[in-house]
Amino acid sequence: MPGPSLYRIDKFVVPPTSRDRFMERLKKTHDALDHVDGCEQNLILEQVDGTGRFNIVTFVQWRDETAYQAAKSAAQARQAADGFNPAQFMKELEVAADLAIYR
Repeated sequence: MPGPSLYRIDKFVVPPTSRDRFMERLKKTHDALDHVDGCEQNLILEQVDGTGRFNIVTFVQWRDETAYQAAKSAAQARQAADGFNPAQFMKELEVAADLAIYR
């Protein structure tokens, strides 16, 4: 029997000047997740009202830890093959992030 679901919830503070480029890359990443075994829900949310500091939030529900770890490994391999460095990308765009896993 699989373990309990895992939830990856990432919150970002994205400057307006970086929004389009950041969203383009984020959508590319999340579109790939839609085809991964074990991805049960995949959302990109953009704040339209309110005073919270995070203006972009992603929410991905994974069937279990095994599915999440497999997807994470595949994503890291894909990024390496593409020569993409997420930390450098976010630094370049001056994006602040709060990345976490929840159960």
